[in-house]
Amino acid sequence: MQKDKIVAGLDIGTTKICAVVGKQNEYGKLEILGMGTAVSEGVNRGMITNIDKTVTGIAQAMQEAERQSGVDIGEVNVGIAGQHIKGSMHHGSITRSSNEDEIKVEDVNRLTNDMYRTVTPAGTKIIHVIPQDYTVDYESGIKDPVGMSGVKIEGDFQIITAHSNAINNLHRCVRKANLEIDNLMLEPIASSLAVLTAEEKEAGVALIDIGGGTTDIAIFYDNILRHTAVIPFGGNIITSDIKQGCMVMQNQAELLKTRFGHALAEEARDNEVVSIPGLRNRPPKEVSVKNLAYIIEARMEEIVELIHTELIMSGLLNRLAGGLVVTGGGAQLQGVQPLFELMTGLDTRIGYPNEHLSRGKVEDIKSPQFATAVGLVLSGFRSVDDRQNYYSEVQSQQTPDRNTKREKTEKTGSDFFRRFLDRTRDLLIDDLDNKGEY
Repeated sequence: MQKDKIVAGLDIGTTKICAVVGKQNEYGKLEILGMGTAVSEGVNRGMITNIDKTVTGIAQAMQEAERQSGVDIGEVNVGIAGQHIKGSMHHGSITRSSNEDEIKVEDVNRLTNDMYRTVTPAGTKIIHVIPQDYTVDYESGIKDPVGMSGVKIEGDFQIITAHSNAINNLHRCVRKANLEIDNLMLEPIASSLAVLTAEEKEAGVALIDIGGGTTDIAIFYDNILRHTAVIPFGGNIITSDIKQGCMVMQNQAELLKTRFGHALAEEARDNEVVSIPGLRNRPPKEVSVKNLAYIIEARMEEIVELIHTELIMSGLLNRLAGGLVVTGGGAQLQGVQPLFELMTGLDTRIGYPNEHLSRGKVEDIKSPQFATAVGLVLSGFRSVDDRQNYYSEVQSQQTPDRNTKREKTEKTGSDFFRRFLDRTRDLLIDDLDNKGEY
């Protein structure tokens, strides 16, 4: 039963590793049973660079999640990200044997499965095939062809690929932590499950997931994922700028960013100063909050400009009636929302992963930095494409119907055979009685 199903999500990020365990309650909301986090020391910009350190972080996060939830986890949904992720559009088609019967879910799934055999550049592997629009017997612009009549079904698909080595390293780390990957999902797609509403996806919205190493973009329009992109800058590069600009330690720079940082320098106070402990036998260092804001603003403006350029190149900028939804750890920086609105001219909100959450004992999960982990758990209960959710329901309903029909046929056949034997026996008894031999 879906309500008894327990799903674990594992977000292996550049700054943190997060494991979340959850189940669906009777109202269809996600109930978080446990969560564990660990510092990520073996990942750089979404790519695993140290297997042992990553395995240690995974094991630490999973142990805490298992302890809180009281559940032993064997399989996890894992997110994948990084600059190596690429998306491209491809066209596919199949021909049916007859147009007399209607197009079924199996026909559409056959076309989608065929696209997984698309030839990709050497060293890459397909992780997602996302249907866009279909064409049935040269009638184009069809969103869902199931139920129509036709012989030839064509479709445009967005195919997302990742480096084979990156996928293999993920599998190796998860297996070394005594786990198996149930589903591998692109991280911005997972985040979209947690923070976007159905109305936003219908109207047109761009999800901006600002992580530690990269910034991921996912654009939805008409309830379909239309475009994905990765920008190789995230929160860590802002920390590096602060470290160099203020001449402080790395951990001090991170604390300055999270506690006193602001993405808009004009909103920072002029006379506010932060005192930082000096190194051994050295006096404390004083950092102006205004100067700190100028350093952060310069880098954030560069990131927002790259995002805006990507939105323009996608050709969907004028269709984003839902504006932007900014999530991830970088979304917690003060002034991010007005900065995006100022530079892009689009309505912007911060994406909190509480859209599908029920009240639970883990309140920290509602922070934007855990949007991907929550989305990975949600992916165990629903698909990012509403059409796929509908197809899954149809197939689950058809399966018991077929079994019932088969059982009914078998029962009817056995009943007929039993009545036939009973009738034959009665005739033989009557015949023997008439002959006086019984």
